[in-house]
Amino acid sequence: MVKKRLISGVVATAEAVRLADVDVITSYPIRPYTGIMSELARMIADGELDAEFIHADGEHAQLSIVYGASAAGARTFTGSSGVGVTYAMEVYSPISGTRLPVHMAIADRTLDPPGDFGSEHTEAESCRDQCWIQGWAATPQEALDLTLLYYRIGEDPRVLLPQYACQDGYFVSHIAGEVEIPDEGQVKEFLPPYKNKHSLNIYDPMIIGAQIEPEMGPPLQYQRYLAVQEARKVIAEAYKEFGEIFGRKYSPFVEEHMTDDAEVVIFIQGAHSVTARNVALKLRNHGEKVGVVQLRTFRPFPTEIVRDVLSRFKAVGVVDNSVNYGIAGDGGVLLSEARTALYGLGDKTKTVGFVGGLGGEVITMEEFYKMYAKLKEIAKTGKVERDSYWLPYEL
Repeated sequence: MVKKRLISGVVATAEAVRLADVDVITSYPIRPYTGIMSELARMIADGELDAEFIHADGEHAQLSIVYGASAAGARTFTGSSGVGVTYAMEVYSPISGTRLPVHMAIADRTLDPPGDFGSEHTEAESCRDQCWIQGWAATPQEALDLTLLYYRIGEDPRVLLPQYACQDGYFVSHIAGEVEIPDEGQVKEFLPPYKNKHSLNIYDPMIIGAQIEPEMGPPLQYQRYLAVQEARKVIAEAYKEFGEIFGRKYSPFVEEHMTDDAEVVIFIQGAHSVTARNVALKLRNHGEKVGVVQLRTFRPFPTEIVRDVLSRFKAVGVVDNSVNYGIAGDGGVLLSEARTALYGLGDKTKTVGFVGGLGGEVITMEEFYKMYAKLKEIAKTGKVERDSYWLPYEL
């Protein structure tokens, strides 16, 4: 039976993990993701979930445990935040290289500069080249749905890749929203049991994770490349099926808001997109032709779709909630990705970067008003004075 509850992003994620009927969970506390593990531990203690719960001695151990458990055929769950995400860096590539669909929640937290515990996308984006499926939830409902979707996508035999299901720390993880919790029957229809054809089996022994010779590396890397290409098709299929079963329909790669006749848009991912939409709506009420394009899937990056969408507008403001010191354009990863997607189309669409919300600061409505004003100026004059602006200091 479908239920509606007022819950936070971490509780919504735990509900999705329960519905996914996972076998092995590994935890190590670091805020703000810890609430997921607290809720899962309660569920197991109360008999709501039958799973092995292993408290690791660190994040590296967490990923090592789910690496082995997934290789043995278990559906797994783990997670982390901030420096905990980077501490496990050594294990991410072997997991995807072994083609194991481990699921990891990341409740974003800045990398200490030192001592800051606020939300940023920096730590999760630093993992972007590890061959994991990756994207951001903007609300608690999306946190639940993204978890189920990523299990479905990653475990598909055509993909078999791990996933980072990201949510903004505190802004999503700890702020309650109305969440529709689906019926277990619906979830079973959408998410079949995990079966990996190369799972460990004592009756058919094999070695997983062995040292390989240098000449064996390139074909393995090419296999991962092909898996990512196949994932694009599976992502589209999974989102379509999700909408048919659960009734919540998402655009799988980018979501457009108020863009039909827009001249300028904000391109953004994560929780701050909600504020951007509210500001766009207010400006629309005053006759301004503005909109928001929300990136839903970050890896694999939907290059062609982003190109087709963003090329319709005169000016695009790309908001990065991360720090990427010395990067081209002095903005962030999303600015570089957007400009790469638009490369070769001439100078019709102007792009400018905005770096904001660092250290867990709110990207305020006033700051979005300033961004839209700058974009309107660029659309009118056709001139981009500088590649990017750091908020609130430079705009």
